[in-house]
Amino acid sequence: MLKKAVFSSHDLPTHLDERHRFSQWQDIHVAEIWSVEYGLSGNVAFEAAIEAAPIGELVYGQMSGTIKHATRRASNIAEDGRDGYLLLVNAGETTLSGVQVGREFSVGSGEAALVSAAEPLRMVGADKNVWMNVVTPRHALADAFSSVDDLLAYRIAADNEALGLLKRYLQMLETGPTLTSPDVEAHASATIIDLIGLTIGAKGEVAELAGVGGLRSARLQAVLGHIRARYTDVAFSTRDVATALGISARYVNDILQETGSGFAERVLELRLQRARAMLADPRCAMRIGEIAFAAGFADISHFNRSFRQRFGMTPTAAR
Repeated sequence: MLKKAVFSSHDLPTHLDERHRFSQWQDIHVAEIWSVEYGLSGNVAFEAAIEAAPIGELVYGQMSGTIKHATRRASNIAEDGRDGYLLLVNAGETTLSGVQVGREFSVGSGEAALVSAAEPLRMVGADKNVWMNVVTPRHALADAFSSVDDLLAYRIAADNEALGLLKRYLQMLETGPTLTSPDVEAHASATIIDLIGLTIGAKGEVAELAGVGGLRSARLQAVLGHIRARYTDVAFSTRDVATALGISARYVNDILQETGSGFAERVLELRLQRARAMLADPRCAMRIGEIAFAAGFADISHFNRSFRQRFGMTPTAAR
């Protein structure tokens, strides 16, 4: 069985009234989990419980109770610097609605949606709600699948075949023998990532490599790895990739275009994500221009324009 940590309102001091119990519960949540502003139903007594179990780098959990509203603002993001993804699955009989990246979504019982801890998020449910989630570090999904952020805040139907398989796999891990081997745990984590990719409809590296065979597959893997290693270099270009791998720049462009995302698109997205993470990190004392350069941008105007277009806010507002 998975080793769970439980955080419940029932564990709070019994002498506190409901308002103080909720306030203390939220303070502990912000300190121990992540910064979210919660709101109660008002129609029923306060109760909330969170269960969380690590699976490698991932966390599989569930939250239940009378929390009706959840809001994560830019200030909350800056407060904790969390930038991972959450696959939210409605495990109750109510409907959970929300908005992120300008997209409204509504998930009924058994349905799901992918959201990001790095983007402002608003959610509202009923008087009592139950949802499970799989929390993944940003790199775990971003390294495996391209353009994950384009798939945020879309409803995933309850009859999605991959979602069903993911639920059954997680239930097996939850009820089966405890994973003691690091290799087995790593395999389980990788399997969950693959199933999340299928669930959200991501076209990732696994799919990209499956689309090309033999030598081209190996070359594509090498190109993607070189891009991830060098994208912060301001002067980085397809010619650098080609020279390092002993192939032509045209071949680099052609093989990337086969995946649906070209060199410039991939590099820009990586640079923007790095800049946003640095801006949200309270420990980073660099000026915005310095952050832009560190992320690989040579032109501050281009950085500001691209950042606003991608995230809907200025770099200054993201701090």
